[in-house]
Amino acid sequence: MSMLRTEHLSFAYPAAEGGKIVPVLKEINLEIDRGSIVAILGHNGSGKSTLSKHFNAVYLPSGGKVWVEEFDTADEAALLEIRRRVGMVFQNPDNQIVANVVEEDVAFAPENLGVPTDEIRRRVDASLAAVGMSEFTRHAPHLLSGGQKQRVAIAGVLAMEPECIILDEATAMLDPKGRRDVLETVQRLNREKGMTVIMITHHMDEAELADRVIVMNRGEIYLDGAPREIFQKVDELRRIGLTVPETVKLLDALRQAGWNVPLSAISVEECADAIAAAMQQ
Repeated sequence: MSMLRTEHLSFAYPAAEGGKIVPVLKEINLEIDRGSIVAILGHNGSGKSTLSKHFNAVYLPSGGKVWVEEFDTADEAALLEIRRRVGMVFQNPDNQIVANVVEEDVAFAPENLGVPTDEIRRRVDASLAAVGMSEFTRHAPHLLSGGQKQRVAIAGVLAMEPECIILDEATAMLDPKGRRDVLETVQRLNREKGMTVIMITHHMDEAELADRVIVMNRGEIYLDGAPREIFQKVDELRRIGLTVPETVKLLDALRQAGWNVPLSAISVEECADAIAAAMQQ
């Protein structure tokens, strides 16, 4: 069953006076399955973040349709149900933190949704536990590290109990440990709760974790498939200004030098085994 679906989705920002309207999204037809992890890649200006903002009606289509389960995002009466189902975490956690105490920040969204007080308490505790931040319940968010702030931002979205979470460049400002913490959290939530996860990212190692990779270019879907399939298309990715995981980059260089190694070995372990096997030939 699909969690999200677009039909001939087009979008353009309003043009400046006397200017020309430039389409950002062009006839996007896409279906994302419930419970999947999907990475959306693309260079700046490719349309990937604009696409993600259509999934919970931050933006509405200029043309075509976007569906969240059975709800049409253009239906104003369905907006609350859409926002209950799809939560977004943005690049800078400081832009999402609204309270002076961690637990109050996490409680903010469910309070606005009219959730009863006892249920809010349960959700706050459960959400902070899910992201490994229970011991920081009474802390001031501004004193936390970047990774910890981002986990609080994720907890705030989880407290809404969404069926889908979108990470819009949510790890871009984090150090490697912070990125790893956030990715481990969302993988666990996908595995344990069946939550649909969409990662808008430019980190190829993050995309390796996905079930599916969608590559955007100039407002259109350029490539769509499993990571192992997409990352073998080294020349096609480079043609639009993208790179590939370091493992694939190494294997491609070895192939150029005449080694018989597969580009499908995208994990570090698979890459090492492929090189070891090639050395024994």
